[in-house]
Amino acid sequence: MNARTPVVDQPLREAMRIAGDKVHAASPERVIEIRYPYTGELVATVPKATVEDVRRAIQIAHQYKPKLTRHDRYRILMKAGELIAARKAQMARLITLESGLCIKDTLYEVGRASDVLLFAAQQALVDDGQSFACDLTHHGKSRRVHTMREPMMGVISAITPFNHPLNQVIHKVAPSVATNNRMVLKPTEKTPLAAIALADVLYEAGLPPEMLSVITGDPKEIADEMLTHPLVDIVTFTGGVPIGKYIAAKAVYKRQVLELGGNDPLVVMDDADVVKAADLAANGSYKNSGQRCTAVKRILVHEKIAADFTDALLAKTRAWTYGDPLDPAVDMGTVIDEGAARLFERRVNDAVAQGARLLHGNQRQGALYAPTLIDQVHGEMEVVKLETFGPVSPVMTFKDVDDAIAQVNSTVYGLSSGVCTNRLDDIMRFVRELNLGSVNVWEVPGYRLEVTPFGGIKDSGTGVKEGVQECCKAFTNVKTYSLPW
Repeated sequence: MNARTPVVDQPLREAMRIAGDKVHAASPERVIEIRYPYTGELVATVPKATVEDVRRAIQIAHQYKPKLTRHDRYRILMKAGELIAARKAQMARLITLESGLCIKDTLYEVGRASDVLLFAAQQALVDDGQSFACDLTHHGKSRRVHTMREPMMGVISAITPFNHPLNQVIHKVAPSVATNNRMVLKPTEKTPLAAIALADVLYEAGLPPEMLSVITGDPKEIADEMLTHPLVDIVTFTGGVPIGKYIAAKAVYKRQVLELGGNDPLVVMDDADVVKAADLAANGSYKNSGQRCTAVKRILVHEKIAADFTDALLAKTRAWTYGDPLDPAVDMGTVIDEGAARLFERRVNDAVAQGARLLHGNQRQGALYAPTLIDQVHGEMEVVKLETFGPVSPVMTFKDVDDAIAQVNSTVYGLSSGVCTNRLDDIMRFVRELNLGSVNVWEVPGYRLEVTPFGGIKDSGTGVKEGVQECCKAFTNVKTYSLPW
């Protein structure tokens, strides 16, 4: 659709203007347009940074030496949480306008962001040193070895995706503040507005602007500089596998925290309550428009109950409303853009051509794509072989526990999973034998607390975890010293 009057609320436009004054970015002649995926309306423009802008931001960050006490950092993070909670409706609307996610999902996201700030504030107060007695062996001495954690000597370079425009950003920024680090952040060019608004909130809460710069620009132009600049000590990235592998190869001899894609299964055993399992499947598949690395992307159901489960999931899918993202009654908005919707449509059509059965959905209008249920799916179909980052529920069947484990482990991904069974012996087999970062019993694969360790193996990540606590570890260096008492 053609652009009409910009739809950003005036208070948010003012907040973004203020943030832009404090963010190191390009001249106003170079801009990126942000459009509402549901209508194509122009929401805002952001600066299109140059490589020189990136270098300047990194240099400014590196030259600044933070002196915030633990209490200072605690106070800033708690104040930022209070500000975000007070502006919850505005922040949610902003995320909806730039991403097309429905207002139900974005309100939930803002609530999660407040949790991240709370946990990061608490982490700032943790005495994270250790102490070891040295007379532990026959040749020991009467000394003690102590450790302390220090911020990175250089700058943290952070790159974030579109699917959680606020929460993916805050999971990197809050631990950086908690550990007294300096970060240069590049949110995706598709959804940068929440990141800018967050920066403004942190500045308002008392964070020195040199500790957080937001760069908005074309990754083809500026990303390499963020990966290779000699003053960058660590690169933290959340996004797709191909880009993650590119970063791993490019950012040589820099610490890397890579949270990549997933192909997460929900396994439904023959003793499961099919209605309860179907409810988890629908929520896991369709919330956030299916755009989560931990969304349910494969549903593996025991062949004995497959028919009953599929009927229950069909009823849930038919009841899942989608449409205008700003309508508070709607369960699902758009996906990120029309190109993504076309990809899902094509993959489902291909699966049907290969023998899958379309039970509901696969309807597309621009970036709006219906909740879609297919069954009789097998592992060689692209819709389940690759990560389908949208609201598609593909139902597959298995014969027994061995078959279920083999199918789960058959992909290149290894992020998370959900398991529906009450049998402890089966549960422990899944926990021990699934090659994944997480196993959630009677929950969706995406279940976690913001503080708990999170991350995958294989093509889903290098095993370095995220979550507030683990990020604080990744963003610090351990210094060891010993004393004669």
